[in-house]
Amino acid sequence: MRAIIPVAGVGSRLRPHTYTLPKVLLNVAGKPILGHILDRLIQEGVTAASIVVGYLGEMVEEYVRKNYQIDVEFIQQPELLGLGHSIYLTRHTFTADPLLIILGDTIFDVDLRPVLSGQESSLGVKWVEDPRRFGVVETANGEITRLVEKPQNPATNLAIVGLYFIANPMLLSQCLTELVDGNPGKQGEYQLTDALQMMIDRGERFGTFAVEGWYDCGKPETLLATNRHLLAQQSTVPTLEGCIVNPPVHIAPGARVSNSIIGPFATVAEGAVIQNAMIENSIVGENATVERATLADSIIGPEAQVQGEPHRVNIGASSELNLR
Repeated sequence: MRAIIPVAGVGSRLRPHTYTLPKVLLNVAGKPILGHILDRLIQEGVTAASIVVGYLGEMVEEYVRKNYQIDVEFIQQPELLGLGHSIYLTRHTFTADPLLIILGDTIFDVDLRPVLSGQESSLGVKWVEDPRRFGVVETANGEITRLVEKPQNPATNLAIVGLYFIANPMLLSQCLTELVDGNPGKQGEYQLTDALQMMIDRGERFGTFAVEGWYDCGKPETLLATNRHLLAQQSTVPTLEGCIVNPPVHIAPGARVSNSIIGPFATVAEGAVIQNAMIENSIVGENATVERATLADSIIGPEAQVQGEPHRVNIGASSELNLR
């Protein structure tokens, strides 16, 4: 089975980190967001992937080719014209076999085996308090009848979470082509939900499957929340001489930590140097340095330096903060 993974977005809500690193390569619980996604897809039996890249796409390609043997094709999206356009660009990789579309900035905790073995197209959904920020589904007799993108007056609270199992890729390709070729798009963008609605109107049956474990990585606070969730699933507790470790944590083997208190919910990446510090509910990037500081709810970018007594920091790559 092939997976389609769009990762071309610039990640503006995660700046300054995404000035130098694509969002999907941000470290969460010891590995990039995209690494968590690919590991899960391979575990579920996915053997090929089409990855749509844009901003800093060469870094995404380098990471995947270095760390994975999966059959992968990278497709450039030169303009950000919506999710529908992103999937449209991959249509040459479609076959008659079913495919899975998964958004590249969200980590899921759901058993996909019943979905992937099904004969019917199906969308992952979750009940949300305010569905106006999402695409939503309307159903009847267990099947989707209507898809609405960011409705002002939603008729349902079932939000589309970014997992799409497509049993008929050829019909999707046809509808995407008509969507992109036939009109300028809504506000300059082409929505995947419009193409899926076209499929439904032509008789394609769509079911739903519940996704309770839906972890967004699009903002600093949700990135840290996802980091907490993933760390809570880890059972290994590292032993560091002269330090106190409050699990759950991830401390990379190549990190150097001394005279510090780490955790709970702290990720310390490869090459990081932590000295005389207290760090909890935070992510410290590769080769970053934290000295004589107490950090909570913080994200420290790769090769950044923090010294002094800040308590909450969101500092990008190769930056320096000295509050001595």
